Amino acid sequence: MTDTNISDPIIDGDTWPARSAPDAGDTWPARSAPDAGDTWPARSAPDAGDTWPARSANIPTTGDLQLDDRASLQRVAGLSTELTDVTEVEYRQLRLEKVVLVGVWTHGTQAQAHAAMAELAALAETAGSQVLDALIQRRSKPDSATYIGSGKAGELREVVLATEADTVICDGELTPAQLTALEKVVKVKVIDRTALILDIFAQHATSREGKAQVSLAQMEYMLPRLRGWGESMSRQAGGRAGSNGGVGLRGPGETKIETDRRRIRERMAKMRREIRLMKTARVVKRAARQRNSVPALTVVGYTNAGKSSLVNAMTGSGVLVQDALFATLDPTTRRAKLDDGRVVVFTDTVGFVRHLPTQLVEAFRSTLEEAADADVLLHVVDGADDYPLDQITAVRQVLKEIVSESSGQPNTGADGAALPPELLVVNKVDAMTELQITQLRAALPDAVFISARTGEGIPELFDRVRSALGRNDVELFVSVPFSRGDLVSRIHAEGEVFSADHDSAGTRMRVRVPAALAGELRELVVLAQ
Repeated sequence: MTDTNISDPIIDGDTWPARSAPDAGDTWPARSAPDAGDTWPARSAPDAGDTWPARSANIPTTGDLQLDDRASLQRVAGLSTELTDVTEVEYRQLRLEKVVLVGVWTHGTQAQAHAAMAELAALAETAGSQVLDALIQRRSKPDSATYIGSGKAGELREVVLATEADTVICDGELTPAQLTALEKVVKVKVIDRTALILDIFAQHATSREGKAQVSLAQMEYMLPRLRGWGESMSRQAGGRAGSNGGVGLRGPGETKIETDRRRIRERMAKMRREIRLMKTARVVKRAARQRNSVPALTVVGYTNAGKSSLVNAMTGSGVLVQDALFATLDPTTRRAKLDDGRVVVFTDTVGFVRHLPTQLVEAFRSTLEEAADADVLLHVVDGADDYPLDQITAVRQVLKEIVSESSGQPNTGADGAALPPELLVVNKVDAMTELQITQLRAALPDAVFISARTGEGIPELFDRVRSALGRNDVELFVSVPFSRGDLVSRIHAEGEVFSADHDSAGTRMRVRVPAALAGELRELVVLAQ
């Protein structure tokens, strides 16, 4: 950059006027006064004596880039081009902007019912909507017609009119008949908890496999809920008689809704085949880790419990971290090294939630199978939640379904032999009160209490992980020939060496190694001296 000519001489010590984009903290040395009319030279590099503020190499992580991409497109409340005189549900566009929540309280305490509505509100906000009001109906069971009863449905209509909401979200999975009946009363779009979670998954899916799994779950959900404008879905294709259709093509034909359902079923079948092919890559990688005896630790837990933060704290990676529900959908695997030199991998999985839709469990089964094949399960619990024990129950119920399907043992429970060893990790102790910590320590005596944000308790967690992985280790005395240096290298990498001596036959070692490596060393075992 070249500045304009100077008409007055500059006195020694005067500062040069600020440039268009100066860096904070720049200082400029005093220069001799130039003659009138001189121009300041354009510089490509700073003069000697200039100081520049220290900068850190803030290279964005993968999680930072994903978070920026997720925030690049947001809904703006209050902007709409929808016609004001349109009231029919079929013509209204699904816009999760201004919503009213409604739930049915069938069991539990009032505090638990309020906590369930607070979770539904968090789901709605994660989907990009603005929660205006919430209603809870006390019933022994949901109404079979309108979910909350005809009287309460009328009251809900008044709330919708008063708040000018355009969507009602129900805390439960409604049947197609319930959705239609409730929409006729409230005159706005009605969606249930399952549709809301599917919408969040569709927004957060990034990988090809994740998008395919979400699409499959959405089609399974929408198949029995297809609707159209009035009688349009009942239109029937005419018979082929008189149109050279030939034998076998005459008859009443298909209705529009039958045609759409058949096409959806064909797309679902194609999607399942594609997901099975995508699963092959993950199976190959998992088999390679098993061949190399790399222990696998799968991080599971309730959504927004801090699983990704824990993976970052233990591996130093940049996995996406966001204070939102279902921020992570695709499994992420990161490598770490324990204090004893053993290399392990941590896999971050999708979070669980109360009443997780069955369509998602089925669609994400191939992804959730990472939990069934793990050596240790790190079950992360949100200690700052009002009901952390209910979170543990919900997560274990889903794990029970996954492991029983994978092992072929339908009666396998949370403590069954098919389930990998579980290590409970209570996170967010920095946000917990002393009373909460004391109560959870009494209820979960074997749990590790940590804070992934501050690093408190992480060293203790590493010790517990090392102990859990070493549960099946075998202590041996082996004599390894000098020609098998590869085995010595593997012993140091995968096990623990207590002593090592050299003689004419090779290297005599007292070691503790995993069971798989111990099987390969059985021919080299010698008696202890």
